[in-house]
Amino acid sequence: MGWRWVEAALPLGIIAGMLCIAGNVQYVIHTKAHGRPKHIGNDMWDVAMERRDKTLLSSSSSSS
Repeated sequence: MGWRWVEAALPLGIIAGMLCIAGNVQYVIHTKAHGRPKHIGNDMWDVAMERRDKTLLSSSSSSS
């Protein structure tokens, strides 16, 4: 009767471990592909500002 919790702990541990592994694999793949961590909550405004910043930086470096 005292060892019954082990029967539940093993599957729960496997499920929790697989969820952690899946999240970390996504993080590593995205970081390797893009060179930086994923921006959480990235909407259209953020994308437009990143595009604007890239063009401003490229135009300022080419004019110098």
